[in-house]
Amino acid sequence: MQEFFMDYGLWLLVALLVVIALVFLLSGKKKTDAPVEPVAPVETPPAPAAVPLMAEPAAIAPAPVEPVAVEPQPEPAAPEPAATIVEPVVEPTPAPAPIAEPAPVSPAVTTPSDQGDDLLKLKGVGPKLKALLIDLGVTRFDQIAGWTDSDLAAVDAKLGNFKGRPVRDHWVDQAKYLAAGDIASFEAKYGKL
Repeated sequence: MQEFFMDYGLWLLVALLVVIALVFLLSGKKKTDAPVEPVAPVETPPAPAAVPLMAEPAAIAPAPVEPVAVEPQPEPAAPEPAATIVEPVVEPTPAPAPIAEPAPVSPAVTTPSDQGDDLLKLKGVGPKLKALLIDLGVTRFDQIAGWTDSDLAAVDAKLGNFKGRPVRDHWVDQAKYLAAGDIASFEAKYGKL
């Protein structure tokens, strides 16, 4: 018996699946007691007579063109050089404009004169992102720590492929610890430097 199932077991399984499928398909079709009314055939209107898409072109005789005579215009006489002397006009010099005070600059753009911090200490900042931040004028932790939401959005818009990293990696919070020199709290929250 075991040999029978070994030889024909797959065929028996396929046959069983076919029987189950037939039962499933036939049980889904129920006959209704109400007779089905035949649908009246739709009458199509007779096709209109063939209308030519383009009318035959009519032969149009070209209108005769009459040449127009152009009268030569007399040449203007050359002006004679005038012997009058023109005095130069002296314009008054305007008063110097008041020097406008420079607009306050965001801490995101200001750069102190000294070297700058190692931005690689920020978690999530690698060499490429560090170079991009330096190009944007960001070199110190206190600059990043002083970012407002508008500064953060402005810098984030300029980061290209790194967009979203300042918020996701909490740069402002990290920079506050590093700018204050609180390495122990930084390492407790963000891991070893």
